[in-house]
Amino acid sequence: MTQLAPLDFRSDTVTRPDQDMRLAMSAANVADDVLEHDPTMRALEERVADLLGVEAALWVPSGSMGNLIALTVHLRRGDRFLAARGAHVLDNELGTASWIAGGMPHPLEWEAPGRFSADAVRAAAGAEGPYYTLRTTLLCLENTHNAAGGSVTPPDEHALLVSVARETGLKVHLDGARLWNAAVALGVPPAALTVGVDTVQVCLSKGLGAPVGSIVAGSSGFVAEARRVRKMLGGGVRQGGVLAAAGLVGLDRIDDLAADHVNARTLAGGLRELGWQVDEPETNIVMAGVPDLEVTLTGLRHLGVYAGPMAGKVRFVTHRDVNAADVAEALKRIQSVSS
Repeated sequence: MTQLAPLDFRSDTVTRPDQDMRLAMSAANVADDVLEHDPTMRALEERVADLLGVEAALWVPSGSMGNLIALTVHLRRGDRFLAARGAHVLDNELGTASWIAGGMPHPLEWEAPGRFSADAVRAAAGAEGPYYTLRTTLLCLENTHNAAGGSVTPPDEHALLVSVARETGLKVHLDGARLWNAAVALGVPPAALTVGVDTVQVCLSKGLGAPVGSIVAGSSGFVAEARRVRKMLGGGVRQGGVLAAAGLVGLDRIDDLAADHVNARTLAGGLRELGWQVDEPETNIVMAGVPDLEVTLTGLRHLGVYAGPMAGKVRFVTHRDVNAADVAEALKRIQSVSS
């Protein structure tokens, strides 16, 4: 029996650096980024800060570390923070928001996929009570929202949430691991989706195709403290320019994410035609409701179609290493056992 070539839709983190990216990495100008400041790392950080409309930025090994650094800087031990139900900082970072940053998470229920209202923030922030009550000090936003299928928060809604946070005395951290996807889907610059936030984290190793790395950004004062916390967490790198060079190449490809969004809509439409329960994706994540998650994932793997679980559904993620022909082939394989 011929072995089917695998089609990997588990995540946009499975991308591999192409030849152009590998060449840029091999030719990177480097120095010890812990002792001084690696020149390629500095160039990447300055470029991302400019794209996000903030003062400064810091490379970190992962988005989870970027979020943790921001929460560690913002929260005092025992402070409560707000985030959407199913947010990555709540469900997918091993509890470090509580364990290391010392925060008390409070999930906000969705009023649209992955999105909550300004009124919900206002109600949850609450009035100041006796000294023994919880202090609510931080609002965490996520754009796009992973567990909600890559749902997008538009600029006007983002601005309203930030305004209410300010009104109620909350700082704002934005988990923008897929902010590039949100910007492309909305046709706006990334900085339009960071207005008013204190800190933001963006990922380079998802749709942009870099092998490693994220950026956490905000004010110059925040980044100075974030560099200290990164070192505490073991995230300081030496000749980091080798990795930063990949990020710089990835930033040149932000517009390519539009193709991933088209492929996601094609995949979703094809699955619906085969009787699957699939909502129309806003970006590059397709969520499919199935009667038995484990049985479905096992069956897909036997077809050479790799997907993953998320929020009780099958999650397919399109990315630069699966093209339109791969989507068509995946649908063909699934149809072969559905008919």
